[in-house]
Amino acid sequence: MYQTGQTEGQEKATNESTEQQSRGPEMASDDIATGNLNDYRQSLGACWIVYGIFRVILGICLFVYSGTSTVMFGALLGRVPDPFDLMGAFHVVYAVIVVLSFVCGIVGLLAGLALLAKQRSARKLALVAAILSVSDPPFGTTLGIFTLVAFLPFRGGFASARA
Repeated sequence: MYQTGQTEGQEKATNESTEQQSRGPEMASDDIATGNLNDYRQSLGACWIVYGIFRVILGICLFVYSGTSTVMFGALLGRVPDPFDLMGAFHVVYAVIVVLSFVCGIVGLLAGLALLAKQRSARKLALVAAILSVSDPPFGTTLGIFTLVAFLPFRGGFASARA
């Protein structure tokens, strides 16, 4: 069946040994499960500080220009049957966005400072900041997903696909 004359078992063993040599040293499952914080601590800390400052500035701008936002949204409601209910809902949603921006910024700053200072709470703060920032594309989503991948434990293996 095979031109080289190898049996299927011999070919499989040869392929496995070649793959192991090309992959290099195997990582212990404990290293993956604990999340190697030392590799990412400095760069993630700096990124979270920059992101936190950006979100705090965004929150300040949202707060300062809330009157302009209200006037602009109100101009859209000229032909709506009940504009007062929509304007009330707008104010609630806008206030939530402003508060979320400040919270994300402060938690991001704290996480970045904790990562750079190598504190014990750095991993937990970074995970909270990542979860809060995932809803802020593109930078918050990117930074949040990378932080989640870097710091959450990976148990290895995938679920088998059912046919």
